[in-house]
Parts: sequence; C-alpha cells; structure tokens
Amino acid sequence: MPNLSALALFVAVVDEGGLGAGARRAGIHQPNASRMIAQLEAQAGTALLERDPRGSRPTSAGLLYAAQARQLLEAAEQFSDWLRHSREEGVHELRVGVSMTIAEHLMPAWLAELRRRSPRTRVDLEVLNSTQVLAGVHDGHLRLGFVETPRLPRDVHTLTLREDELVVVVAPEHPWALREGPLELDELASTPLVVREGGSGTRDAFEELVPAAGGTPPVQELGSNAAVRIAVASGAGPAVLSMLAVRSGLESGQLLRVPLAGSRLRRPLTAVWNGPRRLSGPAADLVAVATAATPPPR
Repeated sequence: MPNLSALALFVAVVDEGGLGAGARRAGIHQPNASRMIAQLEAQAGTALLERDPRGSRPTSAGLLYAAQARQLLEAAEQFSDWLRHSREEGVHELRVGVSMTIAEHLMPAWLAELRRRSPRTRVDLEVLNSTQVLAGVHDGHLRLGFVETPRLPRDVHTLTLREDELVVVVAPEHPWALREGPLELDELASTPLVVREGGSGTRDAFEELVPAAGGTPPVQELGSNAAVRIAVASGAGPAVLSMLAVRSGLESGQLLRVPLAGSRLRRPLTAVWNGPRRLSGPAADLVAVATAATPPPR
C-alpha cells in the first residue's frame, strides 16, 4: 500500500505545479519529498512527474494516479472522521446558563464534582445575567439554567437549591461604617447605590425585597459583581450584594458590612429548565450535584 503522506504530497505537487511548492503545502522538506515521490514512482513502475526548470507536471500516468490518490485520501479522511466520532460516542453534552454570582462562587465546585461522577459529560457553560438565562431556557438554547432572581416565569420548571443572603457593604471610610445602630430599610432605599445592571438577579431580588429602592437613581450601574466591589471599595457608595460575592472583601477589610434593622434580605438560588418536569441525563446529574453540594440556609 502506498504511504498516505506520500500520496498527499503527490497530490499537492500536482495542484501546486512544482515539487518545492507541493512540499511546502504538505509540510515536508524538499529532499524528503523527492525521495517520497521516487518511492511512489518505483511502486507504480512508471514516471509520475515530468520535471523541468519551470516546475513539475504529471505524466499521463501521473494524472490517473493523482485521481485515484484523491479518492483514497478522501476515504481515509472519512475513516478518520468515523473513528473520531466513534470515540466520542457516549459523551453527553449539556448547555447550561449560569447567572454571575453562582458562576463565580458555586459552579466551579459543582462542575468538578460532576466531572468526578460523570467523566463523559461535557458542559458548555454560558455566564449571563438571570434575565438572559431565563430567556435562553425559554427558547431552548439552554437545556438548564441557574438563576438568582425571585422573578421566575410560570412557563419553566424550577427547583430552589438554597437561600442566599444579600448584605449592605461600604468602604471603611464611608460614614455608615461608623454608625452605632443598624441601618433602616427606608434610609437604604432612599440612598443612591452602586448597583448591577438591569436584568441582574441581584438587582431584581433587592428591588423585590425593598420595592422603594427601585425609585432611587443609582450612583453607578455596573455589569459584574467584581466591578461593583471595586467601586464600593474606591468610595463610590454603598452596594447590596450577595454574601457569596463579598465574603473575601469582608475578610480582607476592603469592605465593611452594615447591619440592617429587621429581618435579613434573602433570595432564592434556583435551577430552571423547560420541557418534561422530570429531568434526565446530564441535566439531572448536575442538579443532583448542586443539590447535594448546597448547605441548608442559616
């Protein structure tokens, strides 16, 4: 049987009109290319190329040889595709949308555990805000979503994984850092805050829990938890964020938590999906991992 690399080289020489150009296309040094063509001609028992200073042209036998070589190379490529697909049989792909707080602080551990339990599951993760995740689940682009908003549509299936606490944070130099008593919700609602963008689960939840806050223009509107944390630490103003998102900043002293009067601000973290009520396959596996990894609310 001819060497497939040599056949690919010969076809490249015919296409390019010269041994040097064909060798470059095939990624083979020209001395090695000359030896490979000579071996093909020896196997064929006839000259396949006519060489002159202007290049190399196939002989009549070479033209027939090139046509047969193309068919063999195409069959070899089809065989390689079949082999690759056969190796991937049993690999389960799952497209998941995740809102940002969950993506940053919970999903990495969930994916590591899913990989341990189900190594043939491949997760295509999209980090979005809660509104975008819900839209992706609704239109079928996403098989599964994880969101932080309490504003859940009725046409999707939901499973609450845990409750998450929203906390008020300020820079150490902010006047609220020195206050002696807890902050009243009325004062919080009337204060311009650094907030997440519209559609964010964090912002939706805060405005659901403190409706009056929706009427106060923000001091800044930013697209990620990290940007909000930096703005607060820089003195831009207070913010209300998930405890998951600010824990490291509180521990380092870059941020300070301001106690609230009355009950705590809690919101659900929820898995959402469309289609059959009972999940199956990789989606069910990931929700099971998230449920098992989620501690009860404190």
